[in-house]
Amino acid sequence: MFRCATLVAAAVMVPALILPIASADPAAEPVVEAAETAPAPPEGAPPEGEPPPEPPPVELVESSPPATTTSPDGWTLTVSAKDETQRVIQPLTTAISTREYEVGGVFSASMTGPEEEEAPEGTLEVGYQIGCGIDMSTSNGVVMSGSLGLTPGLGISGLGTGGVTGIPTFLTPISGSLAVALKPGIINVIPVTKKEFKGAEPWVQITGFRVKIDGCVGESFIRSYAFLTRSTDVSDAILGYYGVTKKV
Repeated sequence: MFRCATLVAAAVMVPALILPIASADPAAEPVVEAAETAPAPPEGAPPEGEPPPEPPPVELVESSPPATTTSPDGWTLTVSAKDETQRVIQPLTTAISTREYEVGGVFSASMTGPEEEEAPEGTLEVGYQIGCGIDMSTSNGVVMSGSLGLTPGLGISGLGTGGVTGIPTFLTPISGSLAVALKPGIINVIPVTKKEFKGAEPWVQITGFRVKIDGCVGESFIRSYAFLTRSTDVSDAILGYYGVTKKV
């Protein structure tokens, strides 16, 4: 009996010792840190691992022969250009009536003449001329007009049947018109710089300069220009240079 009681007591104590272990909190699962997500590349960027696209090459354009003249006081003036570039650029407005170009070049002048105590002086102006086939900048463009009317009336029915009945009628006249207000072509003069100088060989360099005009429809043409002015107290000698005209 005593041995059985001892076994029963031991059997009761064993669950008591096991229960705290079984009721303990389960082991926490290992924490896995989420991998950082790389930000999306900006719109238009090349795929990852690929080099960015190269910009379009600069297009050299032909330059006109140097322009030269001799002033009445014996000075010879010359204007020339080299390394001219002209490239069509997509306008920011995306309007079909807008023209934008990226231009550049080196424009030089030289003056030789009788020996004087003071060096020659004057101005060298450089810019571009853009011609438009059709000008919309000073017109109303496309104009649409129309009218809608309502005219009441009274009709007669029942003639020949022994009775006459008045029937109201309504007429709705509709008219419209479409007018395109266009003007003949125009030449836009866009000066880039006007350099005042004192010396016999002034020059101007232009690189990556953008010119833009609006209200231009149809074909457009562009060319460079340079105006050399030699000034004295009593005279001005002016010489003009015009680059090769390019159709774009």
